[in-house]
Amino acid sequence: MYTTRTTRTVRTFYSDGRGPPKVQTKTYTYGDDSGGSSVNGGVNFGGGGGRFQIRIGGAREDGTDQPSFSVPAFSQRPQVIGRSTRKEKKDPFSGVINQSYDVIKKKCLEEGCLFEDPEFEAEDSSIFFSRAPPRPFEWKRPHEICDNPVFISDGASRFDVQQGELGDCWLLAAVASLTVNQRLFAKVVPPDQTFEDGYCGMFRFHFWRQGEWVEVVVDDRLPTYYGQLTFMHSLDKNEFWSALLEKAYAKLEGSYESLKGGSTCEAMVDFTGGVSEFFDLRKAPPNLFSIMLKASQRGSLMGCSIDADPNQLEARLANGLVMGHAYSITSVLLMDIETPNMSGKIPMVRVRNPWGNEAEWKGRWSDQSREWSLIPDSQKEEMGLTFDDDGEFWMSFDDFSKNFEKLEICNLGPDSLEEEELDGKKRWEGHTENGEWIPRVNAGGCRNYLDTFWTNPQYRVTLTDPDDDDDDDLCTMLVGVLQKDRRKKRKEGLDMLTIGYVIYKLDDENQGPLDLKFFKYHASCAKSPSFINLREVCGRHKMSPGTYVIIPSTFEPHNKGEYLLRIFTEKANHTAEMDEETGIIEDQEIPPPTDEEQEQEQALKSSFRRVAGEDLEIDAYELRDILNAVFTREFSFDGFSLETCRSMVAMHDGDLSGKLGFDEFKVLWADLRRWKGVFKEYDRDKSGKLSSYELRSALHASGFRLSNRTFSALVMRYSSKDGQVEFGDFILCAIRMKTMLASFKNIDVDNSGHAAFDLDGFIQTVMYS
Repeated sequence: MYTTRTTRTVRTFYSDGRGPPKVQTKTYTYGDDSGGSSVNGGVNFGGGGGRFQIRIGGAREDGTDQPSFSVPAFSQRPQVIGRSTRKEKKDPFSGVINQSYDVIKKKCLEEGCLFEDPEFEAEDSSIFFSRAPPRPFEWKRPHEICDNPVFISDGASRFDVQQGELGDCWLLAAVASLTVNQRLFAKVVPPDQTFEDGYCGMFRFHFWRQGEWVEVVVDDRLPTYYGQLTFMHSLDKNEFWSALLEKAYAKLEGSYESLKGGSTCEAMVDFTGGVSEFFDLRKAPPNLFSIMLKASQRGSLMGCSIDADPNQLEARLANGLVMGHAYSITSVLLMDIETPNMSGKIPMVRVRNPWGNEAEWKGRWSDQSREWSLIPDSQKEEMGLTFDDDGEFWMSFDDFSKNFEKLEICNLGPDSLEEEELDGKKRWEGHTENGEWIPRVNAGGCRNYLDTFWTNPQYRVTLTDPDDDDDDDLCTMLVGVLQKDRRKKRKEGLDMLTIGYVIYKLDDENQGPLDLKFFKYHASCAKSPSFINLREVCGRHKMSPGTYVIIPSTFEPHNKGEYLLRIFTEKANHTAEMDEETGIIEDQEIPPPTDEEQEQEQALKSSFRRVAGEDLEIDAYELRDILNAVFTREFSFDGFSLETCRSMVAMHDGDLSGKLGFDEFKVLWADLRRWKGVFKEYDRDKSGKLSSYELRSALHASGFRLSNRTFSALVMRYSSKDGQVEFGDFILCAIRMKTMLASFKNIDVDNSGHAAFDLDGFIQTVMYS
């Protein structure tokens, strides 16, 4: 048995009520002879590598496309069966998704202690990752802040969300919108939590995280200064659901600082699993109100904003609106109006400022404006109209679209409405695909980079039926490309990639993966609104029924990133990644030899007979000497390695003799001559190397058909650090592909796509190739 002991010193701040907070220093020791940890008499459950840690008591202790930029700024990679992946070895979210609420709560209640989260410590690094805190924060539990804390007081409402010192108004606007849909709110914020029976200092929340719902648990120690909550809080001083929700979201993203600056739709997506849309109201489509009304009826979340003044932070306009500030839209409706002189319906929008104060719209239909005298009291009551200084106000749609500049809509996914809630509403049909841009493999950049664009992942989508209410027999399709983990990785210096997508129409629904020639001669039929450095880029498209290809990409090639592609349609769609089955075209026609090659062949025959001796066979050493005498004159490389020549022998050596006869040598020479010609054809710059992007075309021309997974593995195996494939490596790649395909085919006699190997046979096939 061995022991591992580490220590860590943490500064915390506390107040005795007299003067500013004071500093307290504690040293934590992790690891002992039993693998546990101790902290001033603390108890650790699960050992030093356990899933959670609990400490006794209440101690106080993230075309051509032009790029544009926002104001702030399940992997598809193939896996080798039987080998653990890097993510399996070190899951970046292990501390978030692997903590069990029920297990931790049971332990806390058994031990009579309050939970202290070891995955999101009550320390400065959980608040800031780039700098020291501007003031000493003190972490307190709610019962240390007020006498009678409650989780939710008299039901959650949009007025419970007040902004603190953190620049995350985008998050607050989304939270305020979330409270309007009580079922969705209860999914994110489970209401069965309390500071009374069963309280153990721990609360749980649910977020949609890049394709799946995850539970995030936090302890209830919150950052305060002079006894007041520093960040998001409720207007009711003893209500804590909003502050704890913000803490859970900060934990998910790595720190409170990671929440600084963002798009309202980003949080809306994480609260719903929906697909977001972004509209520039200065270029709004003519049916925008219809889109907003339908979205409101579907329960979608919406937000809006005015572009920031570059010279002033959150500048207030004369009309009461604030620039560079995120608002939430809490209602969209057609309001009946009837007077002696006029009657009809007025498109109206209700907006809320997350500040929750008097900073409201001052124009038509604002609080106390004369227009409200035209509306019957019964209708005003039905609308829930109030004239308080609560940050909420109504606007006509006309004034809304003239004064706001950006609109964000988060369309709820297929599972967002329960059957009993539909009531005539229609669900979206949804499909998701996880993918990854891998430099040197499929990170081809946008269409500006035509030579590599075709290597990007491609997804076929078939739209079958037009929308029911579409007079032009068109289908609505929402497309979203979400880049994963970028906000959490800010502390590593990574920012958002500039991403987008392009859509092409296919004439043949059975078309295989599209190559360079296709994109040279075909124009796109739709694309993302822009290439932009947001977490998710989305677009709404009206398409005729048919088959299309969606190509998500970064703006520039060679950018590494993981993404989630989501497609929502009003009617069912059929979506899948375009791929081909790995294989080889047999009996390819070989061009007649040139005069030079005929001379080479005669010289090789003479060399073979001279070297082979009486048995008329040669081994790998002799083969190397024969071939290098020819190929080093034609290519500037060091010659075929012994390893490559062994693979050449193995390709034809069915009896494990370790040698080639002359007939086998002739077949090998035919292969080498064909592969040499292909290499020269695709080595367009005559560098003696192929780029990894050219490799697929070259292998394709050699008769190989490669799935995306197989090609990715070949690039990782045979390309250099800068993505180049030398002639010798290209030949070795082709030889091993042919050998492995032949071995598999010999076992798969029924052509079923499956081959059964015993262990010895498997090792022999893999090792001797």
